[in-house]
Amino acid sequence: MTDARDPVVERFRPAMLRALEEARGAAEDGEIPVGAVVLDASGEIIGTGRNERERTADPTGHAEIVAMRRAAAALGGWRLSGCTLVVTLEPCTMCAGASVQARLDRVVYGAVDPKAGAVGSLWDVVRDRRLNHRPEVIAEVMAAECAAPLIEFFARRRVG
Repeated sequence: MTDARDPVVERFRPAMLRALEEARGAAEDGEIPVGAVVLDASGEIIGTGRNERERTADPTGHAEIVAMRRAAAALGGWRLSGCTLVVTLEPCTMCAGASVQARLDRVVYGAVDPKAGAVGSLWDVVRDRRLNHRPEVIAEVMAAECAAPLIEFFARRRVG
């Protein structure tokens, strides 16, 4: 787990805070609160996303996919080389695979997903040596802050 004084955490804190804003927006929309942003090589946000599967009736409506689509549109091409995906929850197999296919340089995530995580927890899709591209992984950046909206969401769901 990364420490709050860690320079890596500080480097990605602003982007993770923006991803958390997206996660809160997803929760307000009745979606599982996951948010994501894509940074270009200079660190500017070029794509944002939040879970929208329920709203759009789209099984691929994960925050990461939405953010990557918007980033690709902003760049005018599907290759996201030089870019970083910052997401509040460890990506699933679909999103991890999409990050490889998009040629992202790096995946930064907050909360670990031991039930469906594919960036080191349950699977490790992005670091599979059989693939032609392997993004760098920076795990558990602001993990507690990223887990909090998910814990709250599922607690309300169990009660409600």
